[in-house]
Amino acid sequence: MPTSRKEVLAAARQQIPMLRQFVTSYDIVTIPGTEQALVEESPPYNRQNSAYIDPPGPFDKGIPSVYYISPPDPSWPKAEQEAFIPGKDDLLFTTVHEVMPGHFVQFLHANRSPWIFGQLFVGYAYAEGWAHYGEQMMWDAGLGNGDPEVHIGQLSNALLRDCRFLSAIGMHAHGMTEAQSKQMFIDQCYQDEGNAHQQAARGTYDPAYLNYTLGKLMIMKLRDDWTASRGGRKAWKAFHDQFLNYGGPPIPLVRQQMMNEPTARAVF
Repeated sequence: MPTSRKEVLAAARQQIPMLRQFVTSYDIVTIPGTEQALVEESPPYNRQNSAYIDPPGPFDKGIPSVYYISPPDPSWPKAEQEAFIPGKDDLLFTTVHEVMPGHFVQFLHANRSPWIFGQLFVGYAYAEGWAHYGEQMMWDAGLGNGDPEVHIGQLSNALLRDCRFLSAIGMHAHGMTEAQSKQMFIDQCYQDEGNAHQQAARGTYDPAYLNYTLGKLMIMKLRDDWTASRGGRKAWKAFHDQFLNYGGPPIPLVRQQMMNEPTARAVF
């Protein structure tokens, strides 16, 4: 288990090629191009989240993405700083989300989309839904070989996004306070004090962070419906490649195209 910021960065760098091999071996999705994802500590001015990725745009060629991981706030108590450092399996699914086959792979496809709209516009639910969908999809595909500790890493990430969903609606529609949101992240989603503080604060200015869970559910439903007549699990790669080919428009529009439906609708 990583015990310092340097060990976290080193562990993430080791996870990326392992995940790439898994994606390739299990025929999960096409990985276009030769671009790389680097791992760095996030800069002090942008540490409101534990991790994020900075991908190049469609007109930037041969530029790597940077997967940033935030250290704990040095002003926090020591125990809180130590609790903020992710365990290896929690970190594993963060790396799945940010890099392989999450945001990094999604933007490789988006930057090569045949539609200029797909290259230039990537919606919140599409991008975060895909990355969050990828966490459960990779576990379902066999990542971790059924190890319950690896499963806990996946579930921990899922619970975090579930609390974002509840926090967004609670704070912006039902009078939930930031303090109540923070306590919910701790009590119901088992987040450490530092992450709970960050996530509750984020919810005050980013109510759309409910799109992680919402997007994931819409993609899972679309995958199940699209693959039902195409061989089920055998058609996952074809589904993933076709879905990502659109670049990043609203998922209901993608569903309308892929399912040949008369109107766009949100289904989950």
